Amino acid sequence: MNVRRLVALCRLALGFLVVLIAVTGIFWPSYTHLPPHYRALRRSATQSGLSGRGNPHDEKIFIAAILYDRQGTLAGGRWGNALLQLIDLLGDDNVFLSIYENDGGVKGQQALQHLESQLPCNSSIQIDRHLDLNAFPRVTGPGGAQRIKRTNYLAELRNRALRPLDEHPDAKYDRILYLNDVIFDPIDVLHLLFSTNSDENGVAQYRAACAVDFTNAFKFYDTYATRDLNGYGIGLQFFPWFTTAGTGQSRKDVLAGKDAVRVRSCWGGMVAFDATYFQRRDNPVRFRADPDLFFDGSECCIIHADIQDSPSKEKPVADPGIYMNPFVRVAYDERSHAWLGVTRRFERLYPLAHNLASRLAGFPRYNPRRSEIPGQVVKETLWVSDATDARGGAFREVDRVAGNDGFCADGFGGFRGLQVIVEDRQPGQDGWEEIPMPAT
Repeated sequence: MNVRRLVALCRLALGFLVVLIAVTGIFWPSYTHLPPHYRALRRSATQSGLSGRGNPHDEKIFIAAILYDRQGTLAGGRWGNALLQLIDLLGDDNVFLSIYENDGGVKGQQALQHLESQLPCNSSIQIDRHLDLNAFPRVTGPGGAQRIKRTNYLAELRNRALRPLDEHPDAKYDRILYLNDVIFDPIDVLHLLFSTNSDENGVAQYRAACAVDFTNAFKFYDTYATRDLNGYGIGLQFFPWFTTAGTGQSRKDVLAGKDAVRVRSCWGGMVAFDATYFQRRDNPVRFRADPDLFFDGSECCIIHADIQDSPSKEKPVADPGIYMNPFVRVAYDERSHAWLGVTRRFERLYPLAHNLASRLAGFPRYNPRRSEIPGQVVKETLWVSDATDARGGAFREVDRVAGNDGFCADGFGGFRGLQVIVEDRQPGQDGWEEIPMPAT
């Protein structure tokens, strides 16, 4: 083959690729054309100025958030403005807003207080100028050091934003919306709350519904809390996110363009819950952490384990009522969010590459607890704290009763570790650090 023919073939291949990308983006885009009931809700929300115009059934919404906002750019910026727009769309009388902030500094506190002064709804704004870490439980790690698990810390903070549910038990809500520090479109929040898995009466049916969050225009973020319908972690962090492991049903739901992708758990920077589970009189659901060291399941995964029916050998999970909604996307910076509407159009080109690359990279990672049935007695090698041991403890084989959250246990995506809080945090320093697992 001469050089001229090779160049011609390369040009032909490049031309075909350009045409394929263009045709896919224009005629076969992914998660771009909204279902009819989504479009109807968008029209209602944009063609009127009435408060509550985006809440078709006047549902009562409890919005919760925790902030660490040293510069005040969240409460005092786009996040705060979008939140005010969302409250207007939901209806002032339909919303209770609860925000908990700690160690926000002067700027963070001032921004949050200014946001509070603009709120038209009932609210609880809790500000801890300096969080007392002595109130948190500690674990004994390798070397005998007493440390605070990151997941225990985050579970406690998230629960502080839910305190008004305990303080005012007579106030009842239909949905709980938990917001991270993400860039979001208020109308997307309406779709998450009221359009996800809608029934014939136009009422959304779910125990939990999550957005999809991105660190850039292509990269999915929340691998820590997301598990597919079979309890597997995700593959590589681009569309369609899930692997073919097990039944591969979550991946199939994504490729089918469903707005209710069945999963065991998710978070996605923004999640709506059926409020019933958080308001029941006996044992209301709250965030919690895995008690075992080096099985660092996310509190944002475990909360889903506590609101779904546990599987059994006779009845595997078919639809836990937990859904990820890829029509609803958020990002952690404005530039990435601005590009999400463009990059999603070409996602149908990715599945083959995603499947191959995920397999080569060894995804999903192995989780020894994934398929446990609650109540089973299993033998397992666990880290047991021991003050008489020079290492502060040792790995020992113990009998353990399996819980309902085994699929969350590989918080590090198959790499067992322990994340702990940095207690004397310096400016610019991460708030947590990782303690590697000692040799068994």
